Amino acid sequence: MSKRAVFCFFWTIGTTLGWSVPANAALTSEALARRAVTGNPSESAAAIAQLRSMGPEGLDLLLQVYGDQIARRSIEAPGQRASDPEWRQLTATLDAVSQQRDSYASRLYWYTDIEQAKTVARATGRPILSLRLLGNLNEEFSCANSRFFRSTLYANSAVSQFLRENFILHWKSVRPAPRVTIDFGDGRKLERTVTGNSIHYVLDSDGRPIDAIPGLYGPAAFLKVLTQALGAFRSIAPAGAGREAGLRAYHQSAKDAAAAEFKADIRRSGAGLKPESNAGENLAGLGFPDAVRAAPLAVSKSVVEIKTVKSISETGKPQAPTTPDGDLAEWEKIAALHTADATLDASSIALISSQYTSIDAHDARMLRTLKNLEHYIAVDSVRNEYLLHARLHEWFLGGALGQDIEALNEKVYTFLFLTPGSDPWLGLVSPDAYTGLVDDGITGGPKTRE
Repeated sequence: MSKRAVFCFFWTIGTTLGWSVPANAALTSEALARRAVTGNPSESAAAIAQLRSMGPEGLDLLLQVYGDQIARRSIEAPGQRASDPEWRQLTATLDAVSQQRDSYASRLYWYTDIEQAKTVARATGRPILSLRLLGNLNEEFSCANSRFFRSTLYANSAVSQFLRENFILHWKSVRPAPRVTIDFGDGRKLERTVTGNSIHYVLDSDGRPIDAIPGLYGPAAFLKVLTQALGAFRSIAPAGAGREAGLRAYHQSAKDAAAAEFKADIRRSGAGLKPESNAGENLAGLGFPDAVRAAPLAVSKSVVEIKTVKSISETGKPQAPTTPDGDLAEWEKIAALHTADATLDASSIALISSQYTSIDAHDARMLRTLKNLEHYIAVDSVRNEYLLHARLHEWFLGGALGQDIEALNEKVYTFLFLTPGSDPWLGLVSPDAYTGLVDDGITGGPKTRE
């Protein structure tokens, strides 16, 4: 489909939704894109809003007009690029239009209004991929898993193309991402987010859930589960008993297949694990929500957060991440069978390298960092598929087929991710630990120790 045809398509949708679009795209598209990046603040803001209103076509215009510059700057040394105000302005504009940080690498456009996403989904005949996260996808300090999504999944060339061709993308923040700053008192600071998890929902054009993909997967593993869910969307009747029966058959088949693969991997790897798991068990018997218990559910981000979480929660000595479903070393045996599923491509490696201003992609430290990242992504991939996704298949079979997406998401964060919305402190406040601080250092929220 030509650029002009694509624009006309989104112009029709935009008109239906009441969006504002350029009257003469052929004459104004390049000027509009340049005004968004180089105009004065008021001109730039107006141009960005207009490009945003055009949907994916607005982002495509920016990528087309600035394509040569993006390609050239993407291979420069990270420190040189980071210090360039023109590059910072261009990437900020791209992120404002796409509503995703580092969209120069992913080329993905995200809706933040689910009703707009549903309208476009109906018009295109595509399902919606709806991301739920802590924080905002267009900000650096969103939760760790969503940051990993941006660098290891969305920037991946094959994943990006598959998403652009098959899904309408949407994201919604569940709650702000908790953020910790350690000030060393001499100008040095260490800043991190702590706790939280993310999930992708595959929805039909009416916003009803078809499947849910919990946490971080490797690129190849992510494409596999997306392809399966896309097949379910295309084969299931759009409404009535036929839809429910088709979804039940899909989830039963997926659950049985995952269980068989898990058992086969245990045999092949010699891992001392049981196919049954207590992952995501009901919190009713767990007492007060505990961030230290929730953190290991996502191994890759636990590597980053566990020391900070343990320090804040005052529950014990910082240590290497473990999982609530068996020793990490046993899961690593299974993950070793699936290393190819977690391999990062050149686009992801380039983006990750760009986040280190003093280290290039071939530095020994960078190579170790990438190797470790792929290792833990492989662990997350098998654990998320064999444990958390399996539990979700059970939920769908048990009645979540017709469940409202918001109710399903609340259940996921409460019983699967162990971070219930009812706890304002996300398990980071230990109710029985003495801190020596007035109200345990709590401000701006409830101070109860229940």
